[in-house]
Amino acid sequence: MIAIIDYGMGNLYSVSKALERMNADYILSSDEKELAKADGYILPGVGSFKDAMSILNETGLTSFIQKVVEEGKPLLGICLGMQLLFEESIENGEAKGLAFLPGKVVRIPELAGGEQLKVPHMGWNNLNMNNESPLLAGLSSGYAYFVHSYYVDAADQDTLLATASYGVEVPAVVGRGNVYGTQFHPEKSSELGLAILENYINIVEGEKR
Repeated sequence: MIAIIDYGMGNLYSVSKALERMNADYILSSDEKELAKADGYILPGVGSFKDAMSILNETGLTSFIQKVVEEGKPLLGICLGMQLLFEESIENGEAKGLAFLPGKVVRIPELAGGEQLKVPHMGWNNLNMNNESPLLAGLSSGYAYFVHSYYVDAADQDTLLATASYGVEVPAVVGRGNVYGTQFHPEKSSELGLAILENYINIVEGEKR
């Protein structure tokens, strides 16, 4: 079973509806006792990194998430949820993240490589697959739907499973061990996104077995 972690800042409806369409066994909860029953987790997110971490810290969900990851349960962060997997962010002031992956979240520059960029980055971008991962099994390329003003800078190359070009190299899919993340919204990214979610369901089911 997959648990969608509800901390008040997530795209909960679209993620839960996508899991329903795939007949996945899931719950949506903020209660640690209920969440502990799950075999894997999805951490969604929309809004400010600093605000999100404040809520996770205040509710005790930060320590809960760190504990289940340490136990080996899979975790998938989506959009802001992916950024929270990293060490720190400058969004609305410096804030420390969950620190599962090395890297810092910074604002997308409005001018990069001689290109004038619209911020937020909103729309469909092609993914460049960098490293093999069970999260990307059976996928070689495709377009995903992005909506974000910040991106992860200075991420380790071995954690970059796929990138997207938007004046800068945007980490689009990341992963290390049992921790995964997508900067885009897989639940809104047509066949490619649903294939990634299906792969994640398979990862969680594999861990359960």
